[in-house]
Amino acid sequence: MIQANSGCVMGFDTSAYTASVALVAKNEVIFEGREVIKVPPTRRGVRPSDAVFAHVQNLPKLIEGMMHHSRGHQVRGICVSAKPRPDPHSYLPPFTVGVSFAKSLASVYQVPLMLSTHQEGHIQAALWSIHHEEWEKFSALHISGGTTELLQVHRNNVGGLDIQTIAATDDLYAGQLVDRIGVLLDLPFPSGPYLQDLARNSVHPVVLTIPKVWYDGSRWRTSFSGPEAQARRAWNEGAKKEDLARGVELILAHALARLIEKAKPLWPLVVVGGVAANETLRSQLPLFLPSPQDVYFASPELSRDNAVGIARLGYSVLME
Repeated sequence: MIQANSGCVMGFDTSAYTASVALVAKNEVIFEGREVIKVPPTRRGVRPSDAVFAHVQNLPKLIEGMMHHSRGHQVRGICVSAKPRPDPHSYLPPFTVGVSFAKSLASVYQVPLMLSTHQEGHIQAALWSIHHEEWEKFSALHISGGTTELLQVHRNNVGGLDIQTIAATDDLYAGQLVDRIGVLLDLPFPSGPYLQDLARNSVHPVVLTIPKVWYDGSRWRTSFSGPEAQARRAWNEGAKKEDLARGVELILAHALARLIEKAKPLWPLVVVGGVAANETLRSQLPLFLPSPQDVYFASPELSRDNAVGIARLGYSVLME
C-alpha cells in the first residue's frame, strides 16, 4: 500500500485557448500539464463555444497524467479559476468547464473546493517563478490577449489576493495589438511567438509614436489604436516585416513604461501574462523605468496560461 507522504492541492484553469492542470505540494510543483487549442490557418481566433468543446475533450487526458503523478501524495484541496478576473461582471464560458471538472473531483476526494480567477493565477504563478511568494504588497502588470492592466496587489489575511486596478488600456489589449499586426504580416494566430522570431532579424525597426497617457477620474489610461494605425500605414508604405515586428515590440515597451510611470504603482513590480514572455519586452521595459532592479518577470513558460498559480493559491489558502 502506498503511504501518502505529503498533502497536495490540484489546480484547474480553462481559459480562452488553454486547458491547464497542476498539482503542487509545499515546496514543489509535482505535475503541470496544458493543452493549447490549435487555431486553423483560416481562422483568427476561437469562439467560446468551440473552446468549451475543446476543453471538454482535452481535460480528461490532462487529469489522467495528473492522477498518475499524484500517487504517494494526499490530495487535500482543489482550486479552480472560475472567471477571467476578480470582478463581479467578469465572465467567459470556457472557465465553466474547469469548474465542472474541479467540482466533480472535489466531491470524489471529499476535499474543499476554492474558486479563484485567471488573473490571480497568473500573478501567483509569477511569484512562484521568481521565488517571492512571501510578498505581501506589490504591483502587477498583466498583459495578454484579453487584458492589459496595472494592478496594486495585497495579500489578505487568508492567503488570497486583493487586487485594485490603477491603470489600463482604453481600447486594444497588448496581445491584440500583437495579433492584429501578426495577421497583417500573414503570421499564424495567436501571433506572439512568430512575431518575436521575425523581429530578431530586424536591422532598422519601424519607429511608432508613443501614445499619450491620461487619467479618467478612476484610473490611468493609454491607447494602442494609434500605434496600430501607424503600423498599418508603415506596412502599406513598404516597411519590412521584421522591422515592423520589432517596432511593435518596442512600442509596447515604451507605452507600458509610460503608463507605469504615470500611475506610480507600489514597488516591486511583477510582469505577468502571455505577452510578458516576449524577449524584447523583457529586456527593454525595465530600462525605461526609474527602478529597473525592482521589475520582475515570470519565466516565459509560466507567463503563458497555466494552472500552477491557481494550485499555489489554493495551497496558500487551504493548507497554510
